[in-house]
Amino acid sequence: MAEAHQAVAFQFTVTPEGINLQLSYQALTQIYLSGLRSWKKRLIRVKNSVIRGLYPASPSSWLFVVVAILATMYTRSDPSMGLIAKIQEHLPVSQSLSAQCQTVVSAMLFSTLLWLFLIFTMRLCLKQLLSYHRWMFEQHGKMSNTTKVWMALVRIFSGRQPMLYSYQGALPNLPVPAIKDTIKRYLESVRPLMSASEFEHMSELATEFQKGLGNRLQWYLKLKALWATNYVSDWWEEYIYLRGRGPIMVNSNYYGMDFLYVTPTPIQAARAGNTLHAFLLYRRKLNREEIKPCLLRSSVPCCSYQYERMFDSCRIPGEITDIVQHWKDSNYLAVYHRGRYFRLGMYNAGRLLSPREIEFQIQKILDDSSPPSTGEDKLGALTAGDRIPWAKARKQFFSSGVNKLSLDCIEKAAFFVTLDDDEHGMMGHDPTGSLDRYAKSLLHGKCYDRWFDKSFSVVVYKNGKIGLNAEHSWADVPVVAHLWEYVLATDSFHLGYNEEGHCKGDIDPTLPHPQRLSWDISPECKEHISRSLAVAQVLADDVDFHVFPFRDFGKGRIKKCRISPDAFIQLALQLAYYRERRMFCLTYEASMTRLFKEGRTETVRSCTSESCAFVRALDSGEDADHCKRLLRLAADKHQNLYRLAITGSGIDRHLFCLYVVSKYLGVESPFLKEVLSQPWCLSTSQTPFQQVELFDLVNHPEYISCGGGFGPVADDGYGVAYIILGENMINFHISSKHSCSQTVSLNVQ
Repeated sequence: MAEAHQAVAFQFTVTPEGINLQLSYQALTQIYLSGLRSWKKRLIRVKNSVIRGLYPASPSSWLFVVVAILATMYTRSDPSMGLIAKIQEHLPVSQSLSAQCQTVVSAMLFSTLLWLFLIFTMRLCLKQLLSYHRWMFEQHGKMSNTTKVWMALVRIFSGRQPMLYSYQGALPNLPVPAIKDTIKRYLESVRPLMSASEFEHMSELATEFQKGLGNRLQWYLKLKALWATNYVSDWWEEYIYLRGRGPIMVNSNYYGMDFLYVTPTPIQAARAGNTLHAFLLYRRKLNREEIKPCLLRSSVPCCSYQYERMFDSCRIPGEITDIVQHWKDSNYLAVYHRGRYFRLGMYNAGRLLSPREIEFQIQKILDDSSPPSTGEDKLGALTAGDRIPWAKARKQFFSSGVNKLSLDCIEKAAFFVTLDDDEHGMMGHDPTGSLDRYAKSLLHGKCYDRWFDKSFSVVVYKNGKIGLNAEHSWADVPVVAHLWEYVLATDSFHLGYNEEGHCKGDIDPTLPHPQRLSWDISPECKEHISRSLAVAQVLADDVDFHVFPFRDFGKGRIKKCRISPDAFIQLALQLAYYRERRMFCLTYEASMTRLFKEGRTETVRSCTSESCAFVRALDSGEDADHCKRLLRLAADKHQNLYRLAITGSGIDRHLFCLYVVSKYLGVESPFLKEVLSQPWCLSTSQTPFQQVELFDLVNHPEYISCGGGFGPVADDGYGVAYIILGENMINFHISSKHSCSQTVSLNVQ
């Protein structure tokens, strides 16, 4: 192919006069600059690993300790209590050094050992401090003296200017809750959902489990907690995500939307130029660990390990289980447009392409009129269907030759990009319907124009709107939301566009053309693609979606009532579900456990006896004061459950891990089987907002993201994602299935 020849650094021909060697100095220059960039990145990683390893101290603190020890020695005192003299006696080069040099060398060795000991002690103290969680349960604005002292100590032991992964070695491990506490909280959570006889039966199963098999399973779980970094996360990723054999499209992947009211430019290539450049700027900051770690109350760190596989990662299908494969620093993107796949290089001469150059390259792809090769146009459907057929097809048709080379190019790309010919966003003529179609497009597209296995895929629409589809196994929503906020803010407020709507900057006209990927799709492979597409299409057609911007009021008015906005929204969802179905259901709300090392999520069971009492009282028209009292009780109960989940005392991850242990031991537990078979008819999640303070929402209220959403978890249930935007707006993303006659997404509002 023509693009391959452009990378050749030299050519030679054999003639009667000898070998005629022709060097391309331009190509050699490119090789040199690329190598230089690679070595710079290696040196940055080495430097960061050293600084991270010494945290909470800094390399400069070593010099301070050495100078302090030497200074005390010159005042005729021995801070080492004889240890420096002992070190001096055993110096291997003592014969060749003067007495004064021996003393200095011994003092420096002692200082280094003392410095390392202090680092270890500080880190251990910080780990113990971060195990304190009572601050979480104190009333907002009323901090106890104990918590104030604790907060001051955390700040002292945290050092200065931590990098992204600085806190990883100081985070505590996730504790294993006492089995009696978990069972007690579980029975309390299902009490309002069961009849008296059902609850009595479940209580008997729970008591039998607690007295018998439960203690044996708990022993194995505690052993794992002592040995493993996190007793939940590896099993959660493996059994909840990677071992699922159904489609990940709709069922697992989720999406993020563009600004609700603003489209920075209507030019598709220009929006792609700024957006893709911003993504790679974020990756650069990520590689250099310049992204600030997430801190609660500006002091308490959250685990950052999920960032590690954000870029250059792909889910690889297997017949039994999938794996998440991660590579190092791909310098290109995989791009899909009108059934064709392209390899788009993002670096030239060792530097990242400017937004204008990326726009120029994207326009080349848009202007390319070549048709897709046989079977290429719907190839992505393999990632949208069932996992076992995809794993078999990958092994049979993509394990060698040109298909393997092209598939490797997609899977090893920094991320995936779709240049979509459709136009989406909030349209003036049909604001409600257009947002619903926008959501469905990002969730599943045409079922073949996304690569659902990539860590995330960026969608750029014809009218300049953008969106994101993310694979779920490698990370949770807050991590991807942080990336998405950075990209949106950088695109509009830092990169910007010229008056014509094009990216700013100059163009290097010598840039090589994007490389078209080649495929050899046999008729048998096309049959596999068709079957996967049929499965995916049925799933996509069944999704009922509604995006609902609620503008009547927001968290500003809710806070004036001294109620948690999240608890308020959860109670509103309970009320909406009850009014539609005249019953209550098991409700899932995702919370994080990132206060612990390698923490991911925990479940808050939002349907409680207190919430049910409030909903019944309000629905039956009882006295306003009585309803207000029940509202506050229900909100306080929800907040307490949320805090328990965040601090490692949740219910569901503990029971899940006990179930996994029982399967490894080959024993059956009627209690655990019953617990894990109960469906989540209402699955909810809050999308975090303003994690990145790159623009002022007060002065730019129109620059608000529409948030994101996910598909329904249960066939007869709802998936509800919501994002609290500023003080006066809440966006809801509601999903259900057309095949269920009892659910209609539009009715939930």
